[in-house]
Amino acid sequence: MTEAAERLGLDVELVERPAADSLESAAALLGLDPSSIVKSLVVGRSDGTFLFALVPGDRQIAWAKLRAAVGVNKLRLPSAEEALAATDYERGTITPLGSSTAWPVFADERIAGRIAMGAGEHGYSVFVDAAALLAALDATVADITN
Repeated sequence: MTEAAERLGLDVELVERPAADSLESAAALLGLDPSSIVKSLVVGRSDGTFLFALVPGDRQIAWAKLRAAVGVNKLRLPSAEEALAATDYERGTITPLGSSTAWPVFADERIAGRIAMGAGEHGYSVFVDAAALLAALDATVADITN
């Protein structure tokens, strides 16, 4: 994951963190507001391809908004096995950085500032500047959450 970030010219900070039983607990351990933890969700399309949806920790995907941004009628959350096969990352560690396939990235417009996100392994988070991340990933930024 850090090598992928370097290839994209991103300055990231990889931090080890104790296990957390909720997003709120993880935020407290990292000294962040829950909105500054960004969830990387793998979303399946009807044609068998995937995309990443980046969502602030205090929000949920608004499926109608995400479908409109992607320009499709159907999207779904894949099984844990499908997500692993699509990214080489287990749920709870998923990040678009270093994914086995560079799926398109759709990011909620509220993601800003210094954020933390999955680092590809349990027990780690990565800190990165949101604007730099979204630019490096050529993310489509839109209102995709509730």
